[in-house]
Amino acid sequence: MFGFARKKLDIPSAADALPGRDTPIPTAAKHLVNGNPLKGPYPAGHEIAYLAFGCYWGCEREFWIRPGVWVTAVGNIGGTTPNPTYEEVCSGQTGHAEAVMVVFDPNVVSYDQILKYFWEAHDPTQGMRQGNDVGTQYRSGIYWVGDAQRDAALASKAAYQKALDARGYGSITTEVREAPEFYFAETHHQQYLARNPNGYCGLAGTGVTCPIGVGVEARWVVGFLSYSARASSLPAALR
Repeated sequence: MFGFARKKLDIPSAADALPGRDTPIPTAAKHLVNGNPLKGPYPAGHEIAYLAFGCYWGCEREFWIRPGVWVTAVGNIGGTTPNPTYEEVCSGQTGHAEAVMVVFDPNVVSYDQILKYFWEAHDPTQGMRQGNDVGTQYRSGIYWVGDAQRDAALASKAAYQKALDARGYGSITTEVREAPEFYFAETHHQQYLARNPNGYCGLAGTGVTCPIGVGVEARWVVGFLSYSARASSLPAALR
């Protein structure tokens, strides 16, 4: 997950990308922290968000701790290579971004609030990097599912750009596009920071508040109480 000085900073064309494989990479069946199935089935009425904002170890933890989030998983999205391995993604020859899939209950946490967490957890003005992590796989991205998510994502980007402008930051480089196929990463990358509590996390936000998500406070409180009740039954190292 550590960046290097000579990383590829251009996304390869389909002709130049690695061929990948037809068979999915083996991954965990259940979430290490909450026990829910990574690949479903998911509860009726729940929604899915796909987000990329740097090393996916830290990105995933940013969301599994949140009330209303039912399950999370890490994987790769936005490139050409089917079913890539971690090493292939790190080569810069797949076109994929490291990403987190977030399955959430919109009655507890809104998509706007999910986006607020996303924007505030990283610096979306850095292009093909996040901090010391350099490469196309560390780019920022929102991969929307349905018109409502698309509209919310674009509105949130515009709102956060204004907030960043006021603090002297540059232009947001986050790509916003319809979600292509999400390829689950290997088992040992799932919930990595629960498996390795002292593991690497290079995420760092700008400190600029994203002015969206107003009106979800009541649902957040209800969700937090529900999450707290569930978390109290977990081993201390996983809370």
